[in-house]
Amino acid sequence: MRVAFFNELDTFAFENGLDAQEIIKGVCLDPRIGDQYNNPSFGYGGYCLPKDTKQLQVHFINSKVPNPLISAVIESNEKRKEYIAKKILEKNPKVVGIHRLTSKLNGDNFRKSAVMDIVKVLLAHGIKVIVYEPLIDIDKQRKIFIEGVEFVQNLGEFKKRSEIIIANRISEELHDVLDKVFSRDIFHRD
Repeated sequence: MRVAFFNELDTFAFENGLDAQEIIKGVCLDPRIGDQYNNPSFGYGGYCLPKDTKQLQVHFINSKVPNPLISAVIESNEKRKEYIAKKILEKNPKVVGIHRLTSKLNGDNFRKSAVMDIVKVLLAHGIKVIVYEPLIDIDKQRKIFIEGVEFVQNLGEFKKRSEIIIANRISEELHDVLDKVFSRDIFHRD
């Protein structure tokens, strides 16, 4: 719920030319809200949260318990990924680089990553997608990801070939190409 809330605040700010960081800082001054898990992302992902949220919704439905909040969280996450893909498509890139598949900086879990859904949209629009993910070895690349994606092992080559670099979280290794980076990581932390 928190992830969806802060992502929606970020979308509102982005669409209206407002400073998302200042809006989120202001909202977080309320001690009932606080500032944990307030850094926008491309959407929540991972192995558990998407699956568990949908399963929770099924339990609510089967129990005939109203679930507008749970349903809204799931819908919000899907809309966020669609929104991010749309913003990237508006830039009309020919080659999009994905810097890391993980949701968290220095993370190692990219299963069901939100960026994977964005990649599917880009591929469907005929955009060449290259991925720099040092945690995937060459033999596993073909088994793990979406057909049509090229993995690039060399960071320098990745940066050079990418017209736009999508980064859920911005790491120091991208500081020399920030002009190419598309991210909603406004606090530059996990």
